[in-house]
Amino acid sequence: MLIKRGDIVRVFFPNSNLTTSKRRPALIVQADNLNTNLPQTILALITSNMSRANHPSRVTILLNSTDGINSGLRLDSVIMTDNLVTVLNSEIDSILGSLRDMNKIEAALLHTFGIDKFDEEN
Repeated sequence: MLIKRGDIVRVFFPNSNLTTSKRRPALIVQADNLNTNLPQTILALITSNMSRANHPSRVTILLNSTDGINSGLRLDSVIMTDNLVTVLNSEIDSILGSLRDMNKIEAALLHTFGIDKFDEEN
């Protein structure tokens, strides 16, 4: 399966108690040309718990929006760039959809990492 930045995928991921797991949606945030030669990918977890919205590190996806229609998600959701994980590619079982515009995600990631201004020269 060929995955790319901006794809929303379904991944098998352990719950926070580390004793149970479930399949959940996540957004590929790793650069397409990272080329680490490791069979793993960096993801931002997605929740349908809308009480987690309205934070600068999170992006809301409403099903009736363009992003929602293309996302493949079944419920209004929140992409949490403050909840990043690295998973083995073998744990990604399908591509649900994708986000065409990553600008909001990029801004949320900058907030998550405390980067106020991105300077390509440094």
